[in-house]
Amino acid sequence: MSDKTKTTNPAAASPCLSCTDCSVMNCAKRNGNYPEFCPTAALTEEEINEVVKLYTNNRINKKVAIAAAEVEGGFYGKYTRVEEIVEFARRIGAKKIGIATCIGLIEESRIFAKILKLNGFEVYGISCKSGSVDKVDIGIDEKYTCVTGKVMCNPILQAKILNREKVDLNVVVGLCVGHDSLFYKYANGLTTTLVTKDRVLAHNPVGALYQSRAYYKKLLLAPVGEEIDYSKIPVGNIK
Repeated sequence: MSDKTKTTNPAAASPCLSCTDCSVMNCAKRNGNYPEFCPTAALTEEEINEVVKLYTNNRINKKVAIAAAEVEGGFYGKYTRVEEIVEFARRIGAKKIGIATCIGLIEESRIFAKILKLNGFEVYGISCKSGSVDKVDIGIDEKYTCVTGKVMCNPILQAKILNREKVDLNVVVGLCVGHDSLFYKYANGLTTTLVTKDRVLAHNPVGALYQSRAYYKKLLLAPVGEEIDYSKIPVGNIK
């Protein structure tokens, strides 16, 4: 058995181990050793060079990567994400920006559109309810229309309309989980996200992670949707 395939730790050979299991992060520091399951260590020089060429040999990829690095490096901790999007759009030469918005965040999108226009951009915003198609028409059970209404969100149409408008950059504002996935799938142009929807945490989904050892500890105690028997949890472990 070669050194490349041999391992002294059976768990390390598990295909489920990845960057989220790493406490070394040597790929960012390069001053130590990589864990045995590290994807960076497993890459060949040829594979790395092939990806690097996608940045250096593709004009659009190169422009976007450089602009993103300049915005990050030049305005780190200084600019809000709104300002970063404006600066990024400038640096890639964008003229027309599309906003794919949840109708529930239309006021936020109107404010964002005003900011973009003030900065010289043409703006085309499209709501998730565009097309006004009933949910039952695509096979959604009627019981799921009682709370949120009968008209379905239509991210595919949002993408197609922004494609037709030939926007230079799409910005997602609060599309629902899964609806955003369909938008990204069908959007032709570059896309970034301004708002990630979280109805419970005021559109700050990372708050659940920050509170996972306190008020949202339930996320680490049982699978989502499963009832937790708090009487079996030692006192002091619940805050």
